[in-house]
Amino acid sequence: MARKKREFTTFNLSFLDIMSCGFGAVILVFLIMNHGIVEQKTELNEDLLSEVNLLNEDVTEGTEGLVRLRNTLSDVDLKTAEAQGLSTRIAQDTENYEAQIEARKRDGYTDSSDIESLKAELLSLEAEVKALRQASQDSGGNNARSFIGEGDRQYLTGLKLGGSHIAILLDVSASMLAEKVVQIIRLRNMSASIQRKADKWTQSLNTVDWLTAQLPVASHYQVITFNTTATSALPNTDGKWLKVADQPQLAKLSSVLGNMTPSGGTSLENAFIALQKLSPLPDNIFLITDGLPTQGTTPPRGSKVSGRERQRLYAQAIRQLPTKVPVNIILAPMEGDPMAVSELWQLAQATRGSLLSPSRDWP
Repeated sequence: MARKKREFTTFNLSFLDIMSCGFGAVILVFLIMNHGIVEQKTELNEDLLSEVNLLNEDVTEGTEGLVRLRNTLSDVDLKTAEAQGLSTRIAQDTENYEAQIEARKRDGYTDSSDIESLKAELLSLEAEVKALRQASQDSGGNNARSFIGEGDRQYLTGLKLGGSHIAILLDVSASMLAEKVVQIIRLRNMSASIQRKADKWTQSLNTVDWLTAQLPVASHYQVITFNTTATSALPNTDGKWLKVADQPQLAKLSSVLGNMTPSGGTSLENAFIALQKLSPLPDNIFLITDGLPTQGTTPPRGSKVSGRERQRLYAQAIRQLPTKVPVNIILAPMEGDPMAVSELWQLAQATRGSLLSPSRDWP
């Protein structure tokens, strides 16, 4: 039997072509869309990376700025602390000066009266200098011994050197080592032999030698050294008057003082109390010191003494002085005690004594 031949139609061929073309178009569209997405992702990633880099730079700059701000804050804190310290010191000085002004007002002083008083004091001192120079020329052989400074200069002119019973008070506290606090601290850490050679202390001893050399031969004297305590310079002579005419004793006094080493604080009250043990009481007093006291009869409670407290201790000390006795004050230079000159000048004026601050022009 003959096999029937399949018929071929155009519809079947067209249908397959259409299906193929449609499938190809779908694939083409997919490929086109996928390529666009990949390009868009790449561009988007690049933009994000750029933004991330910019943010990283901002973070780095911010960190550096924070470090600078912290350093600036530290500097500001340091300057603030310094300013507070300066403010405190200025406030203390202001309080001290205000206290002095009030004290002078209570005593009846005014600005104009102070000026006139100073002028009168200056004229009085000039007259005394002339009188003393004339007296020294007329009775040059009446001194106990000679003391000549450099170039035959006579030091400390203007002091009232008269009297039959003369007391010399010598400050032997640590501050007598040097003028500046830093130098005092440095010297305190050195050996005693070096401390005894300090310029300020050597000048103080020369001042005592000069004073004892000017004493009348017929008079009596006593040298009292004081820091936190007070005692006669020569051992076993507390409460006793010594004869100026005893030259070996004067030489021994100079040797004893030369072996002393300044130390400790300053009790002016104990020094004035020691004068009360002398009989009769002195009729002339010489005080060699460098500032206001740092304690009374007992040590202070704290390690520091304010300017106002030192003024209080000073006022307490002068109540122990014998009445109607001239107090001649030789004020050694000292850093950081601005009230000392004013307060001690008032004491010298009130007792009809004198105040010298010789600095480099002392023995």
